[in-house]
This record gives sequence, C-alpha cells and structure tokens, in this order.
Amino acid sequence: MHKNTFRNIAIVAHVDHGKTTLVDGMLKQSGIFSKHQTVESRVMDSMDLEKERGITITAKNTAIFYDNVKINIIDTPGHADFGGEVERSLSLVDGVLLLVDSSEGPLPQTRFVLKKALKKNLPVILIINKIDRPDSRINEVINEVYDLFIDLGANDKQIDFPIIYTNAKKGIAHLELNDESENLEPLFNLIINKISGPVAIDDHIPQFLITNLAYDPYVGQIAVGRLQNGSLKINSLYCLCSKDGYKHNQKLSGCYTFKGLQRVPVDRLEAGDIIGIAGIENINIGDTISCNENPLPLSRIEIDKPTVSMNFHVNNGPFAGKDGKFLTSRNLNDRFNKELLSNVSLKIKQLNDTNVFEVRGRGELQMAILIETMRREGFEFMVSKPEVIKIFENDTTLEPTEKVFIDVDENHVGVITEKLSKRKGKMLNLQNNGFGRVSLEFIIPSRGMIGFRSQFLTDTKGSGIMNSLFDSYKPWFGPIPQRTNGVMVADRPGKVTGYASLAMEDRGELFLDVGEEVYAGMIIGERNKKDDLEINITKEKKLTNMRSSTSEATVTLKASKNLSLDQCIEFIAEDELIEVTPKKIRLRKMELDVNKRLSKKRKEKLNKK
Repeated sequence: MHKNTFRNIAIVAHVDHGKTTLVDGMLKQSGIFSKHQTVESRVMDSMDLEKERGITITAKNTAIFYDNVKINIIDTPGHADFGGEVERSLSLVDGVLLLVDSSEGPLPQTRFVLKKALKKNLPVILIINKIDRPDSRINEVINEVYDLFIDLGANDKQIDFPIIYTNAKKGIAHLELNDESENLEPLFNLIINKISGPVAIDDHIPQFLITNLAYDPYVGQIAVGRLQNGSLKINSLYCLCSKDGYKHNQKLSGCYTFKGLQRVPVDRLEAGDIIGIAGIENINIGDTISCNENPLPLSRIEIDKPTVSMNFHVNNGPFAGKDGKFLTSRNLNDRFNKELLSNVSLKIKQLNDTNVFEVRGRGELQMAILIETMRREGFEFMVSKPEVIKIFENDTTLEPTEKVFIDVDENHVGVITEKLSKRKGKMLNLQNNGFGRVSLEFIIPSRGMIGFRSQFLTDTKGSGIMNSLFDSYKPWFGPIPQRTNGVMVADRPGKVTGYASLAMEDRGELFLDVGEEVYAGMIIGERNKKDDLEINITKEKKLTNMRSSTSEATVTLKASKNLSLDQCIEFIAEDELIEVTPKKIRLRKMELDVNKRLSKKRKEKLNKK
C-alpha cells in the first residue's frame, strides 16, 4: 500500500546546473531553519573539497515537512565518475526531479543520471532552472529533453512528465512562465501531487536495505537507507543479512529519522521512511536488516564496473616521512578498507609487491578526489599514471570507450578534430548553430582521453567546454600517442638556484620555484623536445674578485608552472610517479637512478629489434 505521509525523491542533474542551490531554497522555505539562523550557501555540500570545487561528490539526504507530508530529498552528484552514489540514491526513492539549465540544456551527465532513473521506472518531474539567464532558450531546451527521453527508450507514461520553471537562487518556482508565484510552493505541491508515496507494508517482516554509512563519535557507525517494509524498534534483536551469511541477535542501540540536516533519535521507525540505525558492527552497503527468526533479505545494489585503475605505492623517495603522518603499507591498507565501507564503486587489490595497491574506479576525477582526501588526512604515498581496465571476451581484447561532447569556437574545430583523431577518436556529429560556436560529438577510447583535457584547454585558449560519458566496451584500438614532449630531470640533490633556472629557460618550462629542494630523479619541468634531459638545477655561479655575491639579484625569471594534482595525473608518463604528501606534490621517475633508467631503455630497444 502507498504511504501518503512520505515522499522520497532524488534531485539529479549535470554538474553546476543548480541542484544543491535548489535544495537550499527548499530547506529555507519549509521552515527547517529558524528566522535568525545564519545558513551558508550550498549547505548540503559539507565536504571541504565539495565547497572548493563547487561540485557534489557524495550523495546526501535531508528531509522537509510540507502540508503534513515528510519529503525525503537526496542530493546526488552530477558527475559520471561518482555514478556509484547515483545508483545507491535511486534505490531509495520513488521519483526524480530532473534539473536542466535553461541555456545549456541536457548535457552528458543529464543523460547518465536520467538513464539510471528510467531503468528503474521512476516518474520524472522536469525542472528548467536558471530561467533568469539572458541567454536562456527554454522552448529549445524542453524539446531537447523530449528528444533525450525518446533516445533513452522511455515509455509513453515516462515521456508525459510535468514541467516547472525555477530560479533556484531566488527561491521561486513557476508552473507557467511569468505567473505571479514568489516562492517554491508550486514545486512542493507538484511533488506531492505527481509523485506517489512509497509502497510499504507496516505489519510485514522488517526489511531495511543499507545504502549509505555515516559515523557518529558517540554511537559509532550509522547505517542509512530506506525501511522497505515492517518496523524497527530500539533495543530489539534483528538479523544482519550480509554477503557472507546471516548474523542473528543483532541489537539496535539507536534509531534515527531525519529532519532538515539533523538526525532525530526515535524509539520506533516506520516503513517507507529514510532512516538510520546504530549498534551493529561490521555492516556494509548492500546488507539487509531483517527479522531475527525469519529473515528476508532484499537484493543487493548493482553498481557499474570500474573502468580506470591506478597503482598506489608506499613512498620510498629521499624525502619520505618529512611531511606525512601515515606512510606504511599497513596505514594505506587500513585507509582503503575504510574507504570501501562507504564507496561501493571502488575496488582495491594488493599486488604481489606488498607496497603497491591497485585501486580501480570510475574515472580520473574520482581518483583525484580520493588522493586529495587522503593527502589532507596526513597520508604520504605515490601514484602511477591511470590505466584503463581491459576485458577479454571470445579471445578478443575489449577496452572502454567514451562519448565526448565538445562545444568550441568555430576557429578551433580543426585543431581539436586533428588531436582527437590521433587519439583514435571518431566524429559522430557536428552542428554549427550559426553563432560562432560549434557542437561536436566523438566516440573515443577512454585511453585517448587520459591527459587530453589540459591540451584541450590550451588549444581552445580556455574557451572550450568538454564533457565525456562512458559508452561501451569495444575491440582494442591499438597504440595511442600520449605525451609528445620529454621532461627535465634533476641529476643531484640540492636547492633550485636562479642561475641554473635562467640557463634552462630555452630548454623548456620549469615546474619548481627558486629555493625548492630537489633530489636525483625528480622531474623539475617539461622539455621542449622529445627525449628526457638530465640537468643540474642546483648549479651556482662561481664568485670572482670582480663581482659581489648580490650581483645576481637583478635576474628576472619566467614564472614557473605549478601543476595542480589533476594536471599532474594528466601529465605523467608510464615510467613516472606522483609523490603526494600533505604539503607537497612532486613528480619523479619511477626509477630514480639515471644509469638504471638508461640501461632499461637500451634493453627495451634491443627487445623491439
């Protein structure tokens, strides 16, 4: 039976279309916050990295009350790299708010999240957001959304979706453009009228599917999910149905429901609600809490397989241990096990070398977020270049491919097409709208996209927009050229000097500032020729009787190019590593000894012959 006292919805959209801002408005107008309470913008983006990057990384739930109905809202990430979060979230809800920018229209991640929602046969409400944009094209965007539904194979009922127009920043929703609405009440009413309450049976055997994990310093681990059927009571005994079997006599020490951003302790939990429970140890996402005597587990959550892997190494460089608190393989292993509890789309494997872990995920961005999070927690380690995960079927090697959607100035079409064709890209569509901008669509091996983003921004002078989306596995495309330039490598330890840096300006671009410490085998810049160059970057000009030691103070150097973590991941080659510490990000050769590197190179040349 439908529980009309609840509505469970997820807000899905492409990155930066305004999901979290809309949730802000819904929270404020539902009376969750007191009148004099100071509330920061994008209150649901609680992680530091989310605030800095302006994106949602982990799915989070909140709850508001409107017209005696509790509306549970899940704010989902808009990037395909965090698809595991979207898949988990959609298992909690009975309807989806699809948010689309009034100018940009449905973009690749819109397609990704909508495809998941339609597969689960969830009803959709279309929200056209940012209607105040001067370049808005509302009617065209609505037609594009209809085309997207048809393209994804939606049925007649799904295509007949209601549309509402919003300005999330001002907290206004309109059922008809230019009507006199001044708040989000039309949106609240539409949710209650168009999305049914959850189907749940109160007097059934309890069935609670765990879709998220939280931590509380007082009660420990809290399992979050939707109570599909039955009820749960505090201090009662239940069965934990995990993938390893049934664990009976599990006692609940805490039961929680949600109101706004708070967890509210209660004695009894009702079917159909999104809830949290505490008191059960060694619990995992996908497990079911059920009746102690006659347990009925629910089917586990299905997550798309990872497509990219990176190797995480214990830091063995000369500067190891200077910055970080956690350095050993045991520290890394414990941290990865902790990550697996809440991040179901990651897979971790320890290799034959006990100091190396293979981490598999959805994309470079997901890996960069994990690396940056660990760095801020005090970990010190090294990571390798990302590699795509191949699969084998009927003696054929298959690799993942991506659809790439590009919007560039028409003057840059030629150079971008040339670069992508070299990376085995195939053009599917080209559309010139007549406004000086051209839309391109390519299909390309995922390998070809590694390291391309920085080149793309350079070639388009920062004006290009590129989005990619996993498409399918296709037969191996053959070798793809990666970085064309070599690197400049320090040949001895010491500090970077201005005299040596000035001498290297015509050899390439430096990554380090004067005064920074280096070690032998550390990468200090990008060379302007193909091969690597060993240089003495610590060289000082010898003093003479004719010159004082301060005469070099007038030397003017070009500013060094300080690479971010994302740029480092794109830049490195297969024989290089990124050394990550809480204070520094360094690039280095995998083998620090120059003689061993040259010897290995000679052997590879002989083997090719």
